[in-house]
Amino acid sequence: MKKILVAVAVLAVSLSASAQGWMRQPTPNDTLRSTIVLPNGNVMFQIYAPKATQVAVSGDLPWDKPVKFVKQDNGVWQGICEGLADGCFRYSFNVDGVKVQDPKAPLSAEQASVLTKGEGYIKNVPHGAVAQRYYWSETLGEMRRLHVWTPAGYEKKADKLPVLYLIHGGGDNDASWPGVGAAGWILDNLLAEGKMVPMVVVMPNGTINVQNEVPPFAQDMVTSIIPFIEANYNVLTDKAHRAVAGLSMGGMETMEVAFTHPEMFDYVWVLSSSLMPGQDPAAESARLGIKKNIAQLNAFKKMVFTQGGPADIAYNNCKNTRAQLDKDGLKYEYMENAQAGHSWATWRADLQTLAPTLFK
Repeated sequence: MKKILVAVAVLAVSLSASAQGWMRQPTPNDTLRSTIVLPNGNVMFQIYAPKATQVAVSGDLPWDKPVKFVKQDNGVWQGICEGLADGCFRYSFNVDGVKVQDPKAPLSAEQASVLTKGEGYIKNVPHGAVAQRYYWSETLGEMRRLHVWTPAGYEKKADKLPVLYLIHGGGDNDASWPGVGAAGWILDNLLAEGKMVPMVVVMPNGTINVQNEVPPFAQDMVTSIIPFIEANYNVLTDKAHRAVAGLSMGGMETMEVAFTHPEMFDYVWVLSSSLMPGQDPAAESARLGIKKNIAQLNAFKKMVFTQGGPADIAYNNCKNTRAQLDKDGLKYEYMENAQAGHSWATWRADLQTLAPTLFK
């Protein structure tokens, strides 16, 4: 069991202890597509399991033509499924005798179990709605999904609301903030207690199946996500009523979009993150145009960097980033809101603390 966990799960999402700190060491899994429809109509199944000795796939697949897997030199197992008609099919991998959900499937981040101990965040207050919405990404040329929280009573109100764009971290997707992040419940409670102004909170999918997903996500935010929200929700559309925030990898995506489009946002939160690890901070700062656009960036109404204390695996990278931003003359606030390391406990606390500061 230990071998399987290491081979299939940990290597797929774990953070390395290399000089880059909290970034993963590149593996074939980073850009792996677990299912590929081939030109002849057959389907190739793939899973990265370098230490496995046997792999199979089962589910709603032709029983008379079992898929045979072959291990490639890079640790990826490949198998061809023949005779599959068009439609939707359930499937799972079997790795050394253990059933394994596809770790690269778009919904894989939603399959994790979540333990709630004690009261949690669900209280007897008016609750808003969390909706799944699909939009066409002009940047990526595909349908993409995002989640949207609207406050209790939104459906019957005519007032336009401000918008917070809230991004998850690496290895997760748009279901993470409303799921393990408890964002909807936290926002319900803050609003019921009169601690924040009503707003729409958009939780997009920052995970893109490319080696460096940060720049294309930022482009998608500007060209597709924001226009989709403003075309479909009763929201304010000026920078004074638009905020962007993200944790870990999402923090890099936040900086990418905010620093390159300072005219679009007045509130920016970078949670447990930094400029691209492993890269020269000065070069990254220049690439993002921080010093060139310093007057616009310092016009943000509120820019915040947070960390989960010294135990946060992004701590040193963030310290180096802040040293560079100080040289560039960027004005920002820094806080260690929760001493909970690089974890959802930290980021839930950040949301509880920072949401009340928006749009006031």
